[in-house]
Amino acid sequence: MNVNKFIRKNIGSLSAYQAKDIPCKVKLDANESPFGFAITQKIVRSIQTNRYPDPEAKALKTVIAKDLKIRPENILQGNGSDELIYYLITTFGGPVLYPVPSFSMYGIIAHALNEKKIPVPLDDSFDLDLKRILLEIRKNKPKLIFLSSPNNPTGNCFSADRILKIIEASANKSVVVVDEAYQPFAGDRGFIPMLRDYEHLLLMRTLSKIGLAGMRVGFLIAREEIIQEVNKVRLPFNLNSFSQGMALEVMKNKAFLRRSIRTIISERMRLFRELSGMRGIMPYPSEANFILFRVPEPDSVYENLLKKGVLVRNMKGVVDGCLRVTVGTPGENRVFLKALRVAVKQ
Repeated sequence: MNVNKFIRKNIGSLSAYQAKDIPCKVKLDANESPFGFAITQKIVRSIQTNRYPDPEAKALKTVIAKDLKIRPENILQGNGSDELIYYLITTFGGPVLYPVPSFSMYGIIAHALNEKKIPVPLDDSFDLDLKRILLEIRKNKPKLIFLSSPNNPTGNCFSADRILKIIEASANKSVVVVDEAYQPFAGDRGFIPMLRDYEHLLLMRTLSKIGLAGMRVGFLIAREEIIQEVNKVRLPFNLNSFSQGMALEVMKNKAFLRRSIRTIISERMRLFRELSGMRGIMPYPSEANFILFRVPEPDSVYENLLKKGVLVRNMKGVVDGCLRVTVGTPGENRVFLKALRVAVKQ
């Protein structure tokens, strides 16, 4: 059967997201936390496998709201940020504007939903090209603007004044979504305090980067009337009981979370110092849990690291000439640095 004649054209031209499983001893390619959480008997006993999960994730939203000093009505749960991006584009439509390079799912999901994409290149400092974005807002009138800060894969926070100017310029024109997936590793509280001033500002957060990547728990933060509209397209029971239970325990165990985040930030600083001291390597400052670094012959260095059992991300085609390394445990980082020193000399 020629399946192509039944497939929508926008899907036929779409490539599937490739999350490759590459065997390695030290996995530093996916921006995961090196610190996980034990699955306790308390969590296991609390789950009723024959019952559907709480459709509104009320207990989890209550804990998150208290932690962020907002109301539960301002939160919508998602099966990771990916699902929330899908809901947002479904709800508001396009065109969809986003900087590049940035999180690839903005463009992939917009394409899958057959919405116009407006990718705007970052400037030479990996910051937002404010002039170009403002021009696109006036010219193409995007319904949605996604801004990831700290940004993946560059690691930097975008200039707050540029983000604010974009938010102000898009009032009554666009919905602006600031994706704060990596905010726990940055030096400020993010844009939560701005929510009261800008009704078209939305935020996304996730627990994936702080130890629950396997649970797929993300959440949208916005005004209650926006949450109500996006909730109309949310699939019922989208966050399973196990994920809710684990996330609830993690959010209650803030001491461990704070320690692990502090360790990651400290190790990130150490990695940056070590990389800065290596001849021919140029790391970019990061406020996330990873570091982008420029290296001569990146394909060769990537393969040599993999031969030593260390997996990083080759950013070929995204940020040419660069690799990206996730901050691991102190031991994993030592193995990476030792392997890198050998790799760049070969």
